[in-house]
Amino acid sequence: MSTREATIAAAEGLHARPASLFVQAAKAAGIPVTISKDGKGPVSATSILSVLSLGAKKGDVVVLAAEGDGADAALDTLVAELEKDEK
Repeated sequence: MSTREATIAAAEGLHARPASLFVQAAKAAGIPVTISKDGKGPVSATSILSVLSLGAKKGDVVVLAAEGDGADAALDTLVAELEKDEK
């Protein structure tokens, strides 16, 4: 299993648009991906409600995990998605 840490960069945290973009990217990965924060989770990264339930705010560190072919590349892409702040 591959894991990565990411720091939430979006000013509004992992809510609304940033969460939606992240979930879309997780679905596009084509492999199971989970996300957790401070002992919450892990939850499916492809479920918008589960991702929102983490309550991740700007500056929070989350942990992503995935298994399967392409897991490292998928996690790298997802970390980049979480660590960008589109204004």
